[in-house]
Amino acid sequence: MTDDGLAEDYRQAGFSNRLGFGEHPALVVVDFCQAYLDEQSPLYAGVEDARESCIRILAAARSAQIPVLHTRVEFQPGGADGGIFFRKVAALECFVRGNPLAEYGDGLEPADNEVVVVKQYASGFFGTSLASTLTSLGVDTLIITGVSTSGCVRATALDACQHGFVPIVVRDACGDRDQRVHEANLFDLDAKYADVVSEQEALDQLSSR
Repeated sequence: MTDDGLAEDYRQAGFSNRLGFGEHPALVVVDFCQAYLDEQSPLYAGVEDARESCIRILAAARSAQIPVLHTRVEFQPGGADGGIFFRKVAALECFVRGNPLAEYGDGLEPADNEVVVVKQYASGFFGTSLASTLTSLGVDTLIITGVSTSGCVRATALDACQHGFVPIVVRDACGDRDQRVHEANLFDLDAKYADVVSEQEALDQLSSR
């Protein structure tokens, strides 16, 4: 089946409805750190283009004066606070406290007034104050960028949906270590849990605020 045929099959089955942007969006930059950008890192994913897109989205969000939040992963030495996840993925050693690979990607450093959510698992919502913070800010829509598409972006988008926030995933501003995995996860998110949009669509929405 062609890509167009697959998309039409899903639509006919009742998937892929559009949710649309709400009135009060926020941006979350998911885990965009040096571990995915440093070629010597086990998590290097070749996502430099996604970083540049994310920088543009971040600048537009700041200009629109919407809330901006960042997630980052941090484990204590030994990874006991990472539980089964830390045992499953050896590369999570990159995020043990003090490892420079856990630092923010160049151009994606949080501003002083932006919330940083520290997490130990894939979703930005799991075991954190993210949902409460968004609710207190009156947010109804979460624009999601970052890495990796199949991991923390997907988990955060799914939990945004489950917490009652419309997830808007910016295709160009997310990345993964394999393009096939990236595209498959974007397809599934767009079919079931989120609206997947282009960078330009997100920028147009932000410029209209």
